[in-house]
Amino acid sequence: MGGDSLPPMIGWLQGTLADPWQQDKRCGLLLLVGGVGYELQVTQRQWQRLPAAGQPLTMHVHTAIREDAWTLYGFGERHERDLFRELVGVSGVGPQMALGLLGAMASEELVQAIVQADLRRLCQAPGVGKRTAERLAVELRTRLQQRFLGQLDSQHDTAADLAAVELDGGSRDDVQITLSALGYEALEIQRALRAVAASGVERDAAADQWIRACLQWLAREVA
Repeated sequence: MGGDSLPPMIGWLQGTLADPWQQDKRCGLLLLVGGVGYELQVTQRQWQRLPAAGQPLTMHVHTAIREDAWTLYGFGERHERDLFRELVGVSGVGPQMALGLLGAMASEELVQAIVQADLRRLCQAPGVGKRTAERLAVELRTRLQQRFLGQLDSQHDTAADLAAVELDGGSRDDVQITLSALGYEALEIQRALRAVAASGVERDAAADQWIRACLQWLAREVA
């Protein structure tokens, strides 16, 4: 084996929990496996669910390799690790921000927030600003719908989307043109239409009523 070859990636570990730890906002643990101690970083949500030291523990693992270090990230469920990998694939989202997102809400809630472009919910995670939340929604929405939607109860969101789509085409164009002229981006307008549709505004209501309702909703989001 050549000197530049890398050892196999670690994807799963089964062992004994030895030393859960917290340092600043980071959480982690030492997992003893066959006489070797593996240090893994975990989400705060995962850390709070850990068993007592000395108990058996299995973890799905993501291995991050840099020139100066190997870092292991541990997850109780495989879909959590897979979602972590999707998150760190987005520009501007590093491992600590991804752990923060997964620690701020359950993975199902996080997928739902991204699919629904719920920027306010995403921005509640540490370090996540509006632009990063928008990138998450734009880059991951379709992929997460295809990969994770079967794990979610998406009936409410689907109904809201259908209601927005069924808004009269001419009225919808008027709403979109007006809001765009006021400086709102396409993603914000899409979210406002879905939210207003879900609030019960009739799809055959006048465009002015939809515009007022969308502006009220957008003003609350910015506030």
